[in-house]
Amino acid sequence: INTTLLKKIKGTLFNLSIASNHDQVHQNPPDMYRNPGQSVQISCSHSIDNYDRIYWYKQLENRQLQLLGYMQAGIKFPEKELDVNMEMGGSADKGETCTLTINSLSESSSAVYFCAASFHSATYH
Repeated sequence: INTTLLKKIKGTLFNLSIASNHDQVHQNPPDMYRNPGQSVQISCSHSIDNYDRIYWYKQLENRQLQLLGYMQAGIKFPEKELDVNMEMGGSADKGETCTLTINSLSESSSAVYFCAASFHSATYH
């Protein structure tokens, strides 16, 4: 996982870095630079059998992870009361593409974002 925190660059551009920790989970683009007020879209896909969830995270300045939400198949489950103006779309199924769109970028948007693939199990122990 790329754990380098990215700061505000040249007063107006913000860098969003994308990290993925598994060779079967793919994110694009690897990093991007945008101006305040613009939007960005990050895509995530995986090739893992039976995995049907994509979790989206933002790494905060203190290196803690903030769960932004997750997709299960094509259903959105965003976290409530976030400081990130974002939308999720697509599907979390194998071979499909799930997207995270961050709208109205601000200085607090400059961070490392990443996705993780998982499976849902209704079995309780």
